[in-house]
Amino acid sequence: MQILLNNQATELPAHATVAQALAQLQPQPPFAVAVNTEFVPKALYESRVLQANDKVEVISPVTGG
Repeated sequence: MQILLNNQATELPAHATVAQALAQLQPQPPFAVAVNTEFVPKALYESRVLQANDKVEVISPVTGG
């Protein structure tokens, strides 16, 4: 199935989880994840199943002033 991972079309197996999507992106912590604009708690990364055409955003904090 295809999802959008940080606005990039990404192919994942059917029933892939947020954790599997993150494995492809390999973001450096700290970061937060949203699926279709809804925050996904870290504790749910392994169990949150994605659907075709989901939009997954991995967001890193920005520091500075």
